[in-house]
Amino acid sequence: SLLSIFSFKNATPKAMKKQQVVHHVFFWLKNPDAVEDKLKLKEGLRTLESIPEVNKLLIGEPASTLEREVVVSDWQVTEIMYFDSIEDQDAYQTHPTHQAFVEQYSHLWDRVVVYDTLVDQKS
Repeated sequence: SLLSIFSFKNATPKAMKKQQVVHHVFFWLKNPDAVEDKLKLKEGLRTLESIPEVNKLLIGEPASTLEREVVVSDWQVTEIMYFDSIEDQDAYQTHPTHQAFVEQYSHLWDRVVVYDTLVDQKS
């Protein structure tokens, strides 16, 4: 019918959905059993909240969930950040506060793995 054709034409295309970037970082500490190093790294990560492009920052440690082959939990600290766009995430990377964090805290970690994901936001 004409009504269903009209409704379809006015539907919002998938390409117009709002997207965001999720920046998920895992840290393996040089001294994995050093509680002080873990606390110091978390303290440093909290400074990144002040960067305007960061919408949300979560900081955590491995959860004591059931052991399964697919679960990786040999890291010590993780952070998850949410950005409105790839451009915002790029701006975060070069922001002086982020640069200072890397300079002041990188001596604590032995390895870092980053997963950047583009996700659709619910409208």
